[in-house]
Amino acid sequence: MLNMTKIEVSIKIKASIDKVWRIVSDLDNETKYWKGTKEIHNISKDGNKIKREITIAFKDSKCLQDVTLYPKEKIVAEFIKGIIIGTKTINLKLINDEVLLETLWDMKLSGMMGMFTGMIKKHVKNGTEQALHAIKEEAER
Repeated sequence: MLNMTKIEVSIKIKASIDKVWRIVSDLDNETKYWKGTKEIHNISKDGNKIKREITIAFKDSKCLQDVTLYPKEKIVAEFIKGIIIGTKTINLKLINDEVLLETLWDMKLSGMMGMFTGMIKKHVKNGTEQALHAIKEEAER
């Protein structure tokens, strides 16, 4: 897609991949770590695929997401409708005795809001860094 903004944030966590996966795959608790996500409403679940509506902090906007869980490997959240268009992918990689937790955004704001994508990039990056630190803290307890 044109004018997509890529954001990459990663952190190393001294915990088992099972423990980190338990935290990141508990999608109903996403608001606990991801402060940019205010509310979650699950619409349907089919195996490892979840369709949901989330309310994000940016102007209390609602976004429709298709989320696919790849156990202990990654979570792909595809923003299919709303102010954000694109994907947020969370990857887990076991490196020695640590888990490398990576979040990759490939997104833009839709419609006329597209011109503000660059401005919100910093907010998304900061929010992602905060989320990964909170997940790390929880996993290393």
